[in-house]
Amino acid sequence: MAVSPLSKDFFDRPVTVVAPDLVGATLLVDGVGGEIVEVEAYDEGDPASHSFRGPTPRNAAMFGPAGHAYVYKIYGIHYCLNFVCHKGSAILVRALRPTMGLAQMHERRGGVGDKQLCSGPGKLAEALGITLEQDRLPLDVSPFVLLPRSAPQDVAAGPRIGISKGVETPWRFVARGSAYLSKPMKSSSPIL
Repeated sequence: MAVSPLSKDFFDRPVTVVAPDLVGATLLVDGVGGEIVEVEAYDEGDPASHSFRGPTPRNAAMFGPAGHAYVYKIYGIHYCLNFVCHKGSAILVRALRPTMGLAQMHERRGGVGDKQLCSGPGKLAEALGITLEQDRLPLDVSPFVLLPRSAPQDVAAGPRIGISKGVETPWRFVARGSAYLSKPMKSSSPIL
């Protein structure tokens, strides 16, 4: 039986509900990708969120319809891929376990080991060929394929990383024990 891709309705929910449901889902961009093992949630009331101060040309996708990509550049170098949920909220895809298109990922990432291909949002975007061209594109059509997880996941929640505001907010969701995370989870609690 064929598995149906995740629909826009899947994303049209609170960001903290969608984020843990993405752990274990499969993300492919032009056939390259793997299993999502780490995400972070951000919403309009969160001081760490790009949407906190309202709409701008850079964060416009976050105020658009659910189920679209929000891509931005950090440090003038790296792209980051996010999935838009309710208005002003998005999920940063931080890491995945690469399973498809490994040769392309290795070429794009300069031959690093498999565990380093997608172990951070900038690395992941580079490995998948993400650029600003994908900003605002719908997630339910090419080049994206998002498939639901095929089995229950042991998902842990803990503080987000790499931010200076809202640091203690436990909106980082990971596949517990995954060797492909951007950084190990220091403190966590299970998602029930």
